[in-house]
This record gives sequence, structure tokens and C-alpha cells, in this order.
Amino acid sequence: MAEPPPPPPPSQPQLKLFNSMTKAKEPFQPRVEGKVGMYVCGVTPYDFSHVGHARAYVAFDVLYRYLKFLGYEVEYVRNFTDIDDKIIRRANEAGETHTSLSSRFINEFLLDMAALQCLPPTREPRVTEHIEHIIELITKIMQNGHGYAIEGDVYFSVDGFPEYLLLSGRKLDQNRAGERVAVDTRKRNPADFALWKSAKEGEPSWESPWGHGRPGWHIECSAMSAHYLGHVFDIHGGGRDLIFPHHENELAQSRAAYPESEVICWMHNGFVNKDDQKMSKSENNFFTIRDIISLYHPMALRYFLIRTHYRSDVNHSDKAIENASDRVYYIYKTLYDCDEMLSKYREEAISVPVPAEEQNLVNRHHKAFLDNMSDDLKTTDVLDGEDGLTDLLKAINSNMNDLKKLQQKLEQEQKKHQKKQQQKQQQTQKQPEDYIQGLIALETEIKDKLSVLGLMPPSSLSEVLNQLKDKALKRANLTEEQLQEQIQQRTVARKNKQFEVSDGIRKHLATLGISLMDEPTCTSWRPCEPERPEESGSVTSDRVPGKINKSSDPA
Repeated sequence: MAEPPPPPPPSQPQLKLFNSMTKAKEPFQPRVEGKVGMYVCGVTPYDFSHVGHARAYVAFDVLYRYLKFLGYEVEYVRNFTDIDDKIIRRANEAGETHTSLSSRFINEFLLDMAALQCLPPTREPRVTEHIEHIIELITKIMQNGHGYAIEGDVYFSVDGFPEYLLLSGRKLDQNRAGERVAVDTRKRNPADFALWKSAKEGEPSWESPWGHGRPGWHIECSAMSAHYLGHVFDIHGGGRDLIFPHHENELAQSRAAYPESEVICWMHNGFVNKDDQKMSKSENNFFTIRDIISLYHPMALRYFLIRTHYRSDVNHSDKAIENASDRVYYIYKTLYDCDEMLSKYREEAISVPVPAEEQNLVNRHHKAFLDNMSDDLKTTDVLDGEDGLTDLLKAINSNMNDLKKLQQKLEQEQKKHQKKQQQKQQQTQKQPEDYIQGLIALETEIKDKLSVLGLMPPSSLSEVLNQLKDKALKRANLTEEQLQEQIQQRTVARKNKQFEVSDGIRKHLATLGISLMDEPTCTSWRPCEPERPEESGSVTSDRVPGKINKSSDPA
């Protein structure tokens, strides 16, 4: 009896995003059908970027990629705040210009983003390139009665703007004076914030109607977002710490100058915490992106970050990122093994359809992916949930094992010339062509979705697996030669039945994140999560001959 045809691919669900303004998930309807304008606040480049920055820009890169996957034409703007008190102070300490310092760290930031496979935004403007637009916006704010000048400084007057604090929902008496700048007692209201700062000796400045000076912190994004995206655009994003004061002040400035100004959806990502405290440079409790990717592959860091929903806080720990590294190795190893198996058949014209079981699995995964991603980017469920990535990877490994067994069986039958029995079995069981088509469908689905998540490596799978192994050796403080020496010592100990010695070598390597796999002709290794003392009892003893001590499939 023929198998029923698989159901048709699912229709596309409505994209819903959480709007920080309304505190609710809402159907996303861009201002112009088929096009999206998105502005994300960028870094202040005075040092290497930390993992908190990676959290924000990976989160919005996932959104950017998914919008493009849905067919939108996205204008993505992410700025650089290349003039700031911290930049000026750091440049003076280093004996270089603010331009030199900021440009250097902009370049370093871009290298970090490339390593994490964050797509370049459409535009990456710098504040110093838009002084003219900033001055024009401040002038408009003052003309509308919402700003005032004092001795070359210009402030925004919150008392004359009733909508102030609409985004954050705060009260004026909750404002933290001196959050990023010194308190100025000349202000009409302590909550008033700087639009323009008068020039100080030894600082860079630009000519303006109020004298030489430079922009305040918040005005830059109002000016640049309006310049590139207009006064009304679709998405404004950043870390949750930017809701107040930065985004609150942006909103006030923009509407004070142009009342029609509007952001359709405000989006904010959660923090990266270290010991339950927000990771930040000001608290000196941060790891730079370089710190992490010196020991772990950048794709392990990206996986670690998107495994938690973008609005939730990520708790950084060695165990969590080790687990992420283990998972990406498993993913890429499965795809590599699949590629290797399929390479024998790439040139063959196979006309049989994808088996219903595999096609149904692909369809379910595709539907679950769309449902989860369209529900405010539920990347956690995409990676670990029902009908998620793990199910497809397991199916690939299962199909590869079954195909190997079938091929071995067919080879044995051919040798014995058991043609009649072979023909009878061919009527009832899967044939190699069925497995091949199923593997191609499963592999294509996984690679397509990994690409949307930014997790498909730019280099070959073989190369990225070697890179993951190199990182594991570095964490273990071993060279490949030193590891092979220990493997050889263990092999000799096993032959001499010195099982305590061989067990000790294997267990020691397991604590370093090196898993040994005994095969018929040799012992190979792969990275793994380091065994903790409380886990050591679960490791298989060397007294079982030929036993693979730890599965290459951690799922």
C-alpha cells in the first residue's frame, strides 16, 4: 500500500513583536508594505566591546535576518557614538586624538561583529558626520519652545513636554540626576538634559548658533534616525538599559521638534549577567567579546546568546558556554557526516520522492520554526523545543546509521548471490535512494534555518570542526601532539591490562573537555563539556573492550 502524500507546506503566520511602549506583543505592520526601517543604537567606541554588546547586536541581527527571510526589504541603521566624554578622556590618557581612538575601536568592533556573523547594517553613521543635522534639530526644538540656552549650553525642558516619560512609565522624581553626566545646577529642572554642550579647553568642538561645542548624548540618534529613516519608522531597538534615559529622551526630542514623529515598535533586549549582576564596563565585571572567542568558537558564543529569548537576561557561566560549544560541535559534525555520506551520490539522478516520514518531519519543523520566530523571535524553542532543531539532527543520525546497515546488508547479499531474497525485501523496506532523498531534505532544512539564525559557518564544515577542536585544546592547555601522546599511553596501558592507568588518563582528559572514542582500529577524540567531579561516576570504564566511552551524539 502506497504511503499517503505529505501535507502541503504551512502558510506563513503573522509576525508579532513585543512593543516596549505598549508592554505587549503586537502584530507587526510596517509603515510601507514590504519595507522595514530599523534603527538600533550602536556602541561608544572607546574600548573593546563586551559580551553585553554582543547580546544586543546578535539579537537584532536575528531580527534583521528573519525580516529578510520573510521577504522584507530592510533599511537597517546602527550608529557609532564617536564623540563622548569617555572617548575624550580615554584619548587624552592615551595621548591620541578622539578620532584616532574611536576609529580604532570602531574597526575592532566591526571585526567582532564579523566573527559573530552579524550582517553589516545598511548604514553605520557616525555622530561626527552629522553635526549639521544635529544642530538643525536642536534649532527646531528651541523654535518650538522646548529648549533653552545657558552660557553656550542648550537643554531640553521637560516641564514643557507633558509626554515625557511616556515610554518608560517613570515618574519625574525617579530620575537619576548625574546618570551619565555631571549635575548642572543652572538647569530649570534637574531632569532637563543636554542637547548641546559648550566647548571646554582641550576638547573637540564645532561651531553652532550657541557658540563652539558638541552634541549631548541623546540628540544624535534623534537626528540620524530622522535623516536616514524619516520622522516615522518601524523599529527602534537597543538594550533594556536604554529605555531610560536614552530612548525616553530621544522620543521627547523627536516629538518636540516634529510632533508627527513616531516609532511603530520599540524593542529592547535583556542583559548579560555575571553572578546575577548586569555585565557592564562601568561595573568592571565584564568579559570582552575577544576574551570569550579566544577560548570558544564565535559560533558557540552566538549559540549561547540566542539560546535565551532576546528579552530575557542571559546568565553567563563557564558551564553554559561549554554546553553551547558542545552543541555547535554536534550540529556541525552531524552535517559534516551527512555531507560526506551524500557526496557519493551528488552526481546521481535519483528520481524517487522524499519519503513521507522525513517530509512530514521537515514540514513540522518548518511550521514550528515559523510559528516560534513569528511569535516575538522565540529562538529558545527553535533550538530546544518540540519539533525543533534537535529532532532533525537525530533523524539525520538515525537515517545515516540505517543507510550504513542497509548498504552492508546489500553488499553481503550480493556476495552470496541471494537475488531472490533481495528482490522480496526490496518490496517492503526502504532502499538507499529513499534514505538519500530523506537525508538531502533534512540537511537542506537544517542549513536553511541555521542560516536564518546566523549559525551556518562561513567556512567549510571540516574547517569549523577543526577550529572547534583547536579551541578545545587551548582550553585544555594541550597541543595536538601532547594529546596524542596521552592517547598512546592509554592504548599501551589497555594492552597491558593496566586499566586503572588507562581509566585515569581518560577521566583526566574528560575533566579537560576531551572525550575519547575507541573505534575498531584507533582512538579518536572530540571536544565535550568538561566532566565535573560529581559526573565522573557516569564515565564508562576502560574494562569494557571496544566500548565507545562517550557518544559522539550528545542529544
